[in-house]
Amino acid sequence: MMDCKKALTEAEGDFDKAVEILRKAGQKVAAKRADNETNEGVVLIDVSDSGKSAKILALACETEPVSKVESFRELANEILQVGVKHHTKDKETLLTLATSDGRTVEERIVELVGKIGEKIVITEFQHVEAEQVVSYAHSTGKLGVLVAFDNTQGNDVTEVGKDVAMQIAAMKPVGLDKDDVDPAIVQKEIEIGMEVARQEGKPEAMLEKIAMGKLGKFYKENTLLNQEFVKDNSITIAQLLEKTVKGLKITAFKRVQI
Repeated sequence: MMDCKKALTEAEGDFDKAVEILRKAGQKVAAKRADNETNEGVVLIDVSDSGKSAKILALACETEPVSKVESFRELANEILQVGVKHHTKDKETLLTLATSDGRTVEERIVELVGKIGEKIVITEFQHVEAEQVVSYAHSTGKLGVLVAFDNTQGNDVTEVGKDVAMQIAAMKPVGLDKDDVDPAIVQKEIEIGMEVARQEGKPEAMLEKIAMGKLGKFYKENTLLNQEFVKDNSITIAQLLEKTVKGLKITAFKRVQI
């Protein structure tokens, strides 16, 4: 209220000018808090009525109380629906789109920063499409997963989809299969494997071979299709899919967490 009073005084009673002053103040707050960590917030999911596409949004803030404020959650929901309405597939485009009052998503976030006094940012916005998309939202509201399935052969794969999504939530795979792992991560694992072997006194000529063996174990533990199924560790996720529907494939997954 004091901020409003000061703005009205500065604007000599002009309401529109006062609103502009407050918005500019919000922009200053946003800039001042730009380096602050955002470890709280909310993750929201929207799956289309057809079940063939879905979007997931993470709107983050600095503290837990702010993540529970009604205006914060309302804005998060509106941002997600703007993305759904415009079939948006990336965060950069989402920020430029108009909300219900004509202002862009980015402008609405800056305004809320000015009102609340905390850094607020879209940390993730992801989109997937497939024959069937299955989602999982963790009870904390801070973690969500989307899994895209193809070659369902007309079967509803919701049940196995939920199991796979919860596996992704718990086990944090870095890729679908070994070919999908970031080359930088692969190189780092090889270097670590070689250094560990060197520290163990293994011959220099054997280091690369040992490191590649460790890399194989890394792929098994950290790529989704090669992971053991947590509900039945006698089979991998790839085997689970084949067991459910012959030829069933996961084409993509998104794991988003505050």
